[in-house]
Amino acid sequence: MTETEDPVAFVATLEPGRRLLGLDLGTKTIGVAVSDERFLIATPLVTLSRVKFGRDAAALIELADKHNVGAYILGLPINMDGSEGPRAQSTRAFARNLAPLDGRPLFFWDERLSTAAVTRTLLEADASRRRRDEVVDKLAASFILQGFLDRLHLAARADDPRRL
Repeated sequence: MTETEDPVAFVATLEPGRRLLGLDLGTKTIGVAVSDERFLIATPLVTLSRVKFGRDAAALIELADKHNVGAYILGLPINMDGSEGPRAQSTRAFARNLAPLDGRPLFFWDERLSTAAVTRTLLEADASRRRRDEVVDKLAASFILQGFLDRLHLAARADDPRRL
């Protein structure tokens, strides 16, 4: 698990050609998104219904294997005041339990307001309540992962303006 604030250093440790898997861990579902190999675009992938940890972890590992994933980006639900509450502790516990089952590194990404932003976008698009419920978690995972990717590229550009 990685606590670094530096996405560039984190992805530098990955094998070339790997992707990232973004996760929005909820109490009933896990939203999943995947990056492209160049770490430019996050694409919503699937929403998994939570069953129990072992089956949830196995489903994530299977998706990671299928999509050539090198690392997980986990949305960390930080409170608006910057503190960590029970949901953040639950996310950290999930990561601690997943780490010994899968050797891929994990990176926590602040997910404040991700679900709210996605829900607002879906409301503006006049999506029905049923449609919002079907897609909000995987779109939130995509929002989280895209935030990480955008920060990654801004940091890389700041280090070398000719890069990217």
